[in-house]
Amino acid sequence: MKAFVFPGQGAQFVGMGKDLYEGNAQAKEMFEKANEVLGFRITDLMFNGTEDDLKQTKVTQPAVFLHSVILAKTMGEAFKPDMVAGHSLGEFSALVAAGALSFEEGLKLVEARALAMQKACELKPSTMAAIIGLPDEKVEEICAQVPEVVPANYNNPGQVVISGSVEGVHKACELFTAAGAKRALPLKVGGAFHSPFMEPARAELAVAIEKAQFSKPICPVYQDVDALPHTDPQEIKANLLKQLTSPVRWSHIVQNMVKDGMTEAVEVGPGRALQGMIRHTDRNVAVSGVQ
Repeated sequence: MKAFVFPGQGAQFVGMGKDLYEGNAQAKEMFEKANEVLGFRITDLMFNGTEDDLKQTKVTQPAVFLHSVILAKTMGEAFKPDMVAGHSLGEFSALVAAGALSFEEGLKLVEARALAMQKACELKPSTMAAIIGLPDEKVEEICAQVPEVVPANYNNPGQVVISGSVEGVHKACELFTAAGAKRALPLKVGGAFHSPFMEPARAELAVAIEKAQFSKPICPVYQDVDALPHTDPQEIKANLLKQLTSPVRWSHIVQNMVKDGMTEAVEVGPGRALQGMIRHTDRNVAVSGVQ
């Protein structure tokens, strides 16, 4: 069985999507529709902007979403998923690619999500750090000892990203290093994503998600909050909203997809981060990517 997976924030690069825009009429039409919906020419920033342009959350999230979704929509018969999943922001791409959301509705939700997260980041300084080389249980144990710090991304066995206050994450990194972590690496991010710090964004996004029209997807969507397959639109909506303040259980998603028959995974969109995570989780899966 084949899974198609979609990357999240951090996969962006200058020039992303340019070849697709220039070489495919359908892609060009979709990119231009996105410019219209967003009210600014995001394509100019994606194709010819600077790294700083692309680092703005209001640009990054729609840019990665557009690259991924337009790729999937222009693959034609080659896009035949038995299952899909997306890492954080990538879950929105997966839902649109699988038909649970329309292209325009998905883009509007991603825009709303990006703006809400940006506001939440500005309310109180917060950050994230990658912890390499410790079991999940040890990461959870140490996080429980530090106020305002939680596991945020279970990327693959031995790699967990934590979120929290600047002081809390700094203190936790000291404890992780003392506990034998190979690395405790602070990340250059705008805030503590997938943590209680995003509660203001969750409340704001709830209004947009409730208004959106969700349909039954063409295949199961493995969602980040519980790592389980979903096809019921109401369950999908509820889980999508919880995602902002809950950890991304990516390694568990990969394990569950393998258990359910996945033998091949195709990453659709910029970067190769998910391919690496999948290989580290289960080396028997055939992994490839479409950019």
